[in-house]
Amino acid sequence: MPERNLILAGAMLLMNSLALFSTAGAEAEEPNAAEQQAIAKIREMGGQVLEIAQNDKHLDVGFHLVQDKKVTDEALTPLKDLTRMVNLNLRGTEVTDAGLVNIEKQTTLVRLHLEKTKITDAGLERLKGLVNLEYLNLYGTEVTDAGLAHLEGLTKLKSLYLWQTKVTDAGVEKLQKALPNLKIIRGV
Repeated sequence: MPERNLILAGAMLLMNSLALFSTAGAEAEEPNAAEQQAIAKIREMGGQVLEIAQNDKHLDVGFHLVQDKKVTDEALTPLKDLTRMVNLNLRGTEVTDAGLVNIEKQTTLVRLHLEKTKITDAGLERLKGLVNLEYLNLYGTEVTDAGLAHLEGLTKLKSLYLWQTKVTDAGVEKLQKALPNLKIIRGV
C-alpha cells in the first residue's frame, strides 16, 4: 500500500509540473543575445538562472540565496530581457515596488515569490500583466486589502499566500468572489 501511495504521489507531481509549464506558452526557444547578457548579469550579482529541464528551456530565476550582498531593485533590471522566465524567487530581498517595473511584462511568469520583501499595494499594481501567474507568495509584506484589488484580473491565479500581511477578512472575501477558484492561505 505505501508503494501505491508513492506511485500516485509521483504521478500527481508529474501532472502538476506538466500543467505548470504548459500554461507558460509554447516551448521556449534558445536565448537571444539580450537574454544571454541578462542571464550573465543576474549570475554576476549572485542570482541563479536555471533551465527547467534539458528539454524545456523555460527559466527558473532566484535571488533568494544571495548571501554576500543585498539584492535591491537594481538587480531586477536584467529581468526585462528574459523571455522564458516561468519562476522568480525574490524571497527575503530588499526589492521594493519600484523594482517590479522590470517584471510587469513577463507574461510567461507562473510562480512569483515576494515574501519578506518591501512590496506594498503599489507594487501589486505592476502584477496586472502577469496573465499566466498561478502562484503568488506575499507573506510578510505590507500588502493590504487595497492591494488585493489589483489581483482581481489574474484569472489563472490558483494559490495566494498572505501570512503576516495587513489584509483583512473583508479583503480576502472580496478577492475570493472575484476569483472563486483561488486558494487563499492566510495562516491565521
